[in-house]
Amino acid sequence: MANPLAFGDGPPTLAVCNTDSLGERIQREFPAARVVKTLNTVNAAVMSDPALVRGPHSIFVCGDDPGAKEEVVALLTAFGWDPQHSVDLGDITAARGTEMYLMLWLRLWSTLETGHFNIQVATPAADSPGSS
Repeated sequence: MANPLAFGDGPPTLAVCNTDSLGERIQREFPAARVVKTLNTVNAAVMSDPALVRGPHSIFVCGDDPGAKEEVVALLTAFGWDPQHSVDLGDITAARGTEMYLMLWLRLWSTLETGHFNIQVATPAADSPGSS
């Protein structure tokens, strides 16, 4: 759930990004661990109560162990997350993207003046061009 924040003058920045992620570092440090990155794109209140956000919204998971990701999706479902809106981004290197999303998340929080928001991944309609 963590993001690799660096605090200094001004808004936080990422201490790790582009070619590495905190998720990957944890996996390297503990190679036998079944690391799954999730929940780091929403604030703590929305993590545990996704109903704070109106309508369908997406949660991301990534990691190297497919079974661990299935277990995490089951836990997310128990928290109230809709498994149909769980987006599997692939292996642990996808944590780079979810961690970098923090920079946009901070701007949205500032603009919306609340941390109770999320995004929904929308895909093309079945009959639209390029939907195959």
